[in-house]
Amino acid sequence: MYFHTSIEVGLLAQHMWTEKYDLHSHSTNSDGQHPVEDVAHMMSESNVRYWSLTDHDTISGWDAAQTAAEANGMVFIPGVEITCMPGLPAESSILELRNQERASDSWHLLAYFPSMEFQSEQHQQFKSWLAPLGEGRIPRMMTMIEKLAELGMPVDFQAVSARAGDSVGRPHLADEMMALGYVNTRQEAFDLWIGDGKPAHISRPQPSIVEACSAVHAAGGITSLAHPLYYCIDTETLVAFCLESGVDAIECFHRSHSDAYRFQLWSAAKDSGLSVTCGSDFHGTRYNQMPGRMAVPTMTLPPSLNN
Repeated sequence: MYFHTSIEVGLLAQHMWTEKYDLHSHSTNSDGQHPVEDVAHMMSESNVRYWSLTDHDTISGWDAAQTAAEANGMVFIPGVEITCMPGLPAESSILELRNQERASDSWHLLAYFPSMEFQSEQHQQFKSWLAPLGEGRIPRMMTMIEKLAELGMPVDFQAVSARAGDSVGRPHLADEMMALGYVNTRQEAFDLWIGDGKPAHISRPQPSIVEACSAVHAAGGITSLAHPLYYCIDTETLVAFCLESGVDAIECFHRSHSDAYRFQLWSAAKDSGLSVTCGSDFHGTRYNQMPGRMAVPTMTLPPSLNN
C-alpha cells in the first residue's frame, strides 16, 4: 500500500480534479469489443463529457463517434493511437524490479485533433500519412499465420480478418486461436505464441516518435505518450525524451498505473512544462474494464483539451 506524504497531499489538494475526460478508448474498428455507438453510450453512462476514440492506427470511426457523442451529450475529440518504434531501450534495472523479461516492442503515441474539420485538407493529409500503418498490419498478420501453420496450428486469414474492423491485430488472431482450440484464453495465445519475442511474433515497420509527432503537428494536432509504464524507462529519462522528441503530454493517468506512479509521472511532467492526459484504455467489458472514472487535474491537461 502506498501512503502519500504530507507534501504530496498538499500538492494534490492545490489542484481541481475532474473525471469528465476519457481520452483513450477502442472500438471494433481496431481491437475493441464494442461498436462505436456502444462505447459512446457507456462513456456517457460513466459521466464522461469529453471523449476521444483512439483506435489503433485508424481514424475510420471518427464520423460515427462524432454522431454518437452528440447523441449522448458529449464533446468528441478526434483521436488515434499510433504504433511507433521504441523511443529508448528498456532499462534492465526497471525490468528486474518489475520481474519482466522484456518491455513492449513498440511505443504508442496518442494523437488528438480538437479543432480538426472533417474532410479538410489537414484531415486528408493526415489520413494519407496514417494509411500505410494500418495497411502494414495485413502482411504482418499473414506472416504470423504462416508461422503458426509451421508450428502445427493452421489459421485462416479471412476468419481473423472477419473479427477485425479496419485494423487487424494480434488480439483478433488470439481470438481465432481460441475458437480453434489451440489456446484457452487470449492471454495464453500471447504468452505462448504471438506475444513479443514468442515463436510466431513478427514486428512491422513503424514510424519513430519524432516522425509521428511531426505528422500530427502538421495536421494541427497534439500528442501524448500512452501508458509509459509498459516501456520500463526511468521517469526523469522518459520526460527528457518527450521534451526532446516533440511530445506534448504524457498519459500519466492510465488504468495500469498505481497511485504512486501516477503522482511520480504527473509531478515530473508538471515540473518540466509537459501537459498530462488521462485514459481508461477501454477495450470492452469482457476484459473486466470500465470506461471513464479517470481523475485528472484540469490545470495540467493540454490547453486545447481543457474546456
